[in-house]
Amino acid sequence: MFKAKFKKEANHPLWKSFYHAWEGIKECLVTERNMTIHFCFMIAVIIMGFVLDISKSEWITCLILFVLVMSLELVNTAIETVVDICSPTINKKAKLAKDCAAGAVLLAAVCAAIIGLWIFVPKIFYLF
Repeated sequence: MFKAKFKKEANHPLWKSFYHAWEGIKECLVTERNMTIHFCFMIAVIIMGFVLDISKSEWITCLILFVLVMSLELVNTAIETVVDICSPTINKKAKLAKDCAAGAVLLAAVCAAIIGLWIFVPKIFYLF
């Protein structure tokens, strides 16, 4: 019975998969403070990229970093949500799962910030 139900749901139209993915992104952007912060930094970097006329390879680097940080934030939110559902009481292993997921986002965000500084600081100094 479970198999039949799962199979039926797995055969939904492809556009529904994209719709649900987009809904997840929107929900995370609206409800998660850190995702909103990442999004604001992304917009600031895009604006500065146009203002400072960064190269094609620098744009590619920035786009990869946007996707990396924001994807990890989505995964972090998913992990935290599942852990909260499965372990509503305080649990050391639940805390570890949430902390590790948050740590992954932190590492990516710090790396993105360092690379962003590496790209933008020389261009800003060149203006002065």
